[in-house]
Amino acid sequence: MNLNQVTVPSSNIPKSVEFYKTLGLKIIVSSQHYARFEVPNGGATFSVHLTERFENENGVVVYFEFDDVDEALERLQSKGLVFEEMPEDKRWLWRKALIFDPDGNRIIFYHEGENRLNPPWRVKE
Repeated sequence: MNLNQVTVPSSNIPKSVEFYKTLGLKIIVSSQHYARFEVPNGGATFSVHLTERFENENGVVVYFEFDDVDEALERLQSKGLVFEEMPEDKRWLWRKALIFDPDGNRIIFYHEGENRLNPPWRVKE
């Protein structure tokens, strides 16, 4: 199995397209109700779909991993993006920062490296 596509809701496709292009995603499909992007590494795609009603008031959480979270954050701040949480080392061995997209979906910038699939507390079969 391979996770290759994630779609999040959007109330404003053009606004979402600009936000995700600023993050560094490359747009490959665009319409009035849908946009799909190519993620720079790994072959996955990411999309936004127009919706008028959000089912979950907490929104969606999407994780983008970067080799250097601090560098990515500085680059995006220079483009005018405002982060809710600055990079911080977490007890679960991630370096993490938080930004919200235009629709309130949480976008996590993080680096976990080897610990993502092999944390010291990994369940042994």
